[in-house]
Amino acid sequence: MGSKERSEVAGRRRFLSHLPLAVTGSVLAMSQVTPGRDASADPPITPATPLPTIRLGKHRVSRLIAGWNPVAGYSYMGPFMDRHMREYFTVERTVAFLQDCERNGITAWQLGHAEKSVAAMRVLRDRGSKMHCICLHADAASIGKIVADLAPIAIVHHGGVTDRLFREGKSGKIRDFVERVRDAGVLAGVSAHNPDCIKRIADEGWPVDLFMTCFYYLTRPAEALKKMAPAKTLQIAHYNFFASDPLKMTEVARQVDPPCLGFKILAAGRHCGRPQEVAEAFRFAFNHLKPTDSVIVGMYPRFQDQVRENAQHTRRFAKANRT
Repeated sequence: MGSKERSEVAGRRRFLSHLPLAVTGSVLAMSQVTPGRDASADPPITPATPLPTIRLGKHRVSRLIAGWNPVAGYSYMGPFMDRHMREYFTVERTVAFLQDCERNGITAWQLGHAEKSVAAMRVLRDRGSKMHCICLHADAASIGKIVADLAPIAIVHHGGVTDRLFREGKSGKIRDFVERVRDAGVLAGVSAHNPDCIKRIADEGWPVDLFMTCFYYLTRPAEALKKMAPAKTLQIAHYNFFASDPLKMTEVARQVDPPCLGFKILAAGRHCGRPQEVAEAFRFAFNHLKPTDSVIVGMYPRFQDQVRENAQHTRRFAKANRT
């Protein structure tokens, strides 16, 4: 091995040594998908013991929902990890991942409207999958195309855009989005990182069917960040995760009537250093959300069976809602 090759290997090892255990686990427990193999020959999906569920409109979905960010390459860890995830999640591997989710009782995928998600859902449905999808978006003009491409059970206004429009005094654009989604015959929701946005929508009686509630207020403006205690935050790749945020958001989630889908319960991988830490994050989420709420968790099963592990945590800590 030449000096250049040794340098590249050393660099990769230094990079991987700084990633959470959830990313760098030593055993690949789920079978890998080999590029180019005939995935159509896979055996039919046999669901495991069902997970606890909640009701979204006329639909029932599991209290654990697969997230979109790792599939899309949004790691919240920086550009190298983003690329790592994007290159791994080909359409074929995305399909295999979602099939594994179904085998473990997960019945919904929160996704973005993208070429990869449309292709993956098309393959899944061709193979008889019953996976529901919940689309996160912010462009009202695209609602019709989203419905045609994905047939989602719900379309939710993007959280980062929600927070910005509320700050700019333009919340009417969000309400118009909600009404246009409902006019398209789809459940309408709003996502937010700022719990005050969720509270205001509920107080004003908007016709929303669900919320997506981020456990961390990642879109705080600079002036608000200056008032926060630096010692109480986890900061990687310019994102601030304050320890007090989950309590504030879940308090609001318990007060509003529509189902809430809590996301970033693992602080975008920052609470994945030890198995006990992951379990505690699930316990906290289900203990602090309503029985009619679910959690959305992004998973990266390249090095360990996160799908099975997260399903086990959900069975352990979540309670089935019978309504």
